[in-house]
Amino acid sequence: MAELSDLPPYPLGQVLEVKMKRVEDAERVVKEKLKELEVEKEKLKKREEERDKVKNHYEDKLLQLRHEYDTGTTSNKIDQAKVYIKVVQERLKVEEKKVKDQQAAVETAEKNVELAKNQLRQRQKEQDKIETHKKEWIKDTLKELAILETREEDEVGSTMFLSKYMQQKAEARKNAMREE
Repeated sequence: MAELSDLPPYPLGQVLEVKMKRVEDAERVVKEKLKELEVEKEKLKKREEERDKVKNHYEDKLLQLRHEYDTGTTSNKIDQAKVYIKVVQERLKVEEKKVKDQQAAVETAEKNVELAKNQLRQRQKEQDKIETHKKEWIKDTLKELAILETREEDEVGSTMFLSKYMQQKAEARKNAMREE
């Protein structure tokens, strides 16, 4: 009976190796993209914290200005506070823009992760196709080898039968010749 060790090398072995390497590369790319996404999320978190800090400072200064109005301070102090609040307001706008830009970077990183995952799935499908083909090839080749073995055994059996038959016939002739 034919065994796996009797099989010739798989004809698409190199193709399968290439497909496996591509899957490994795609897995590595997905890991890298996930790391990049985490880095971008951390940056976003820091930007939001910085923005919140400026926003809290802005709100504190607004409260302070209202308190100045309520207590009736000099108009010079109120003007200075208004100018400072405008400066803080500008800083807040800058921080808001940084947050929006970083959110865009996070979204881009998320899209890159999805693209990498899609490519990985595609490459895994390709590898699976080749592996399925290899299993079918092994099954078919083992059948073919079994058929060839059976034919060889039949030929050997036929040859042995004919050989014995011919020997018996030859002996029968010798015996018949001796008797005459």
